[in-house]
Amino acid sequence: MSTEAQRSETAAPEQSGEPELHRAISRNLLLLFVIGDIVGGGIYTLIGDIGAEVGGVIWLPMLLALSLALFTAASYSELVTKYPQAAGAALYVNKAFRRPFLTFMVAFAVMASGIASAATLARGVSGKYLPELWAATPVVPVALGFLVLVALLNFRGISESVKVNLVLTLIELAGLILVIVIGFAALSDGQGDVSNAFTFDGHSGGLVGAALAGTALAFYALIGFEDSVNVAEETKEPVRDFPRALFGGILIAGAIYLVIGFLAPAVLDRETLIDTENGTPLISLATTGPLAVDAQLFAVIGILALANGALINMIMASRLVYGMSVQGIVPRIFGKVHRTRRTPWAAILFTTALAMALASTGSVADLASTTVVLLLAVFTFVNVAVLVLRDDKIGRAHFQAPTIVPVIGALASAGVLIFRVADDPEQLLRAVLLLVLGVIFWFANLRGRRAEGSLDTTEIVAMSRGDEPSDR
Repeated sequence: MSTEAQRSETAAPEQSGEPELHRAISRNLLLLFVIGDIVGGGIYTLIGDIGAEVGGVIWLPMLLALSLALFTAASYSELVTKYPQAAGAALYVNKAFRRPFLTFMVAFAVMASGIASAATLARGVSGKYLPELWAATPVVPVALGFLVLVALLNFRGISESVKVNLVLTLIELAGLILVIVIGFAALSDGQGDVSNAFTFDGHSGGLVGAALAGTALAFYALIGFEDSVNVAEETKEPVRDFPRALFGGILIAGAIYLVIGFLAPAVLDRETLIDTENGTPLISLATTGPLAVDAQLFAVIGILALANGALINMIMASRLVYGMSVQGIVPRIFGKVHRTRRTPWAAILFTTALAMALASTGSVADLASTTVVLLLAVFTFVNVAVLVLRDDKIGRAHFQAPTIVPVIGALASAGVLIFRVADDPEQLLRAVLLLVLGVIFWFANLRGRRAEGSLDTTEIVAMSRGDEPSDR
């Protein structure tokens, strides 16, 4: 990496001669942003798959996943308040290790995780929710069609996408609150059995093995909090507000998940709880008891919730590919911008094609595991980066986690990752193939990148925020 690139990466906006981003996000708005990023597709699609691993104690892997998220959130809080820029995991890894290839692979893994997550949600729409409206839903064709619709909205423009995202976030959050109210009403009406929520009946490896396997799935429901680092530069008081909003958002979303993780097995019988082939336990829960709603109504809510998550992930993934193309890391074709819509159409086509390929080859649980495998690897590096960057003294106050926290975060992320892969080696295949594609891109563009002589992670990450690209 050139000295100029290093300076441009570490300099504050005002030092580099560029104006600062408008600091318009208050603590409360940031809190809502974090909640909106987390709440959504995972809980709508995977609760039955978690139940298949642990039986009635669904809340246990959710609690473990929440703990893992909080450890990693502490590391992100330290890095964001130390370097309050529109940054991300790739930037932190680059600061810590100064290895361009590693930096690129982390950025590519983040991009690939977004694509895998969108594919997960597409299968959730076609396999779990749309059948309530259309019984003969062909799962793969509908999943592919769903991804095409997401791509069209992504292509139309970032402003339209953000507006849709706000509305859908409110709908998906309202849907989860509705399920909680209905579930407690059902228990009060004498339906279900609370003791079922404390009954283990699942994984052949025993409770510990089941809890770890379930945690890898439950963690999918909590991802998204890491995206909030990309608005740090637009937060009014990032050093003060970011840790509070991040921890607050994770805890609020986690509390919602824990309550649902308790209610689903308490209200529903085991056969209904784990019947992931014929819908989802959330629909069954929403249609139970004195306050039950129509199954088709809740199916529509679920479809909108999954559409929201898919849209967010595909915006992020396509902009990351565009940003890497700007840097000459991936083929220049992916930097093409539509002259009228000003959106990166080639990157959108590429990421959509990858998502469609993934959606054609795996179940919801398989694709969620691919997403988690990629992100756990990224989180391991982020936690280690915190420790490495402790030697970088910046001369002002910032959040600092106790040293044991990033240590536990790194070990826990790596441990769950290793267990998940060892428990089901096939879960590694898709993740490895995606990363191999990244390696191919890196070496295919090595000569052109050497000629340009830089790897600026700030520009790559800025694109993942949904910034409008320049015309190229």
